Amino acid sequence: MDLNRVKENLENRRFQVKCFETAAEAAAYLDQQIDRTTVAFGGSVSLKEMGLYELLSRHNEVWWHNQPEQVAEYGAFALREKAMMTEVYVSTVNGMSADGRMINIDGTGNRLASTVFGHKKVYYVVSANKIEETFEMAMWRARNIAAPKNAQRLHVKTPCAVKADRCYDCSSPERICRSFLVTEIPMMGQETEVILVNESLGY
Repeated sequence: MDLNRVKENLENRRFQVKCFETAAEAAAYLDQQIDRTTVAFGGSVSLKEMGLYELLSRHNEVWWHNQPEQVAEYGAFALREKAMMTEVYVSTVNGMSADGRMINIDGTGNRLASTVFGHKKVYYVVSANKIEETFEMAMWRARNIAAPKNAQRLHVKTPCAVKADRCYDCSSPERICRSFLVTEIPMMGQETEVILVNESLGY
């Protein structure tokens, strides 16, 4: 995938965009940009692989429901509430088309809600493995690659987690893909920046 073409398409959609060859370079950039403020993360394997929580926690107040120590002290629901009140929010995507449309799937809604309202700035970290040529391919990826792998990670008993092969569009009470959000241009009144990384991260 030509990230320069993707960058141009995102900029045409009025997103701020930065490209990096490695996750380490992207993490260093975010560590420099996000300073002495409050920040929260959506549930993300990519951000964990980047070591972003450890970096930003040195000089920011960071809330993340994927941190066992914070969960033990506050509880996962309270952490999601705290995350909604931060100045900055960092998310990844489950799929993105080369023309710049970003797809996210959520089970509790906290990540989707935070990417569209309530924060002064939102960063999307998008690695090369999440980008597909067409919107239809990106949606297929989100449903059939990202969602089953996340279901497995969360140890839910949905067909996609048990069989680890595809989406079954199930009605399981443990289904994690309950809402889909497509972001086409930045939300009104919210600064939004996309960080493109020319490496594979997460699911």
